[in-house]
Amino acid sequence: MAPSVPDRRRLDGRVALVTGVSRPIGIAATVAQRLHDLGATVVATGWSPHDAEMPWGEQTLGATAFEVGRHDLEDPAVPGALVDEVVELHGRLDIVAAVHARSSHHSLDHVTADELDRCWSANVRSVVLLAQRFAQRHVSIQSSEPPVGRMLWFTSGQHLQPMDGEIAYAVSKGALQQMTASINQALSASRIIANCINPGPVDTGYADGDVHAKVAAMFPDGRWGTPADIAGVVGFLMSDEGAWIRGQVLDVEGGFDRFAWHNVHDQ
Repeated sequence: MAPSVPDRRRLDGRVALVTGVSRPIGIAATVAQRLHDLGATVVATGWSPHDAEMPWGEQTLGATAFEVGRHDLEDPAVPGALVDEVVELHGRLDIVAAVHARSSHHSLDHVTADELDRCWSANVRSVVLLAQRFAQRHVSIQSSEPPVGRMLWFTSGQHLQPMDGEIAYAVSKGALQQMTASINQALSASRIIANCINPGPVDTGYADGDVHAKVAAMFPDGRWGTPADIAGVVGFLMSDEGAWIRGQVLDVEGGFDRFAWHNVHDQ
């Protein structure tokens, strides 16, 4: 009988923090469930007051197989305290999936200093502070062993196409893209691997009707990306199997042809 091959995608024994978990059809909730299914102990958190500001509104998350807290990551004291909470509760922290984001829909004419500051605080500063405290609290292992520390955050395709109707959001997401190599390099001393994902359009309930159909037509498979599509990639990157990918901004878009918009828009 051939020897069994170790499943290097399993996350048994590891503790994962997932932020942005507040909507049942969101990417964050699906990522948290995927990491749980892979064997990780998951601590999740979200901030439903932000959802209440958005067109989709606040939604009930329902029962989950993991803890879900409530943390306002715009507050500069919260990211570090959140990492400390997880370590104090579980004795370690191995994975941070920063899926949270502040959405913002203001053009250059209408964006305000307050909105720019809020997007910077929620989308960028919080991730840097999470990384800082994660590095401080992560238990390093011997350099001869594969690193088990993982961190991941999300950008939004603004490096591939202008998003001039969402200036504060696009600028902050651009910072997440640009900081990836630098933060990954800084985290490597603590045996943590970091990457960034651009998921492209994902069907989380923010588009419907004609717009939904036209965007679907811009994918080779004629369908939107799903939270499960993205969670599968996240699970791989967080595992030993994905350890050779580090410091990268990954366009995980299912072949999305954003430049076809004018063709489908004019039909």
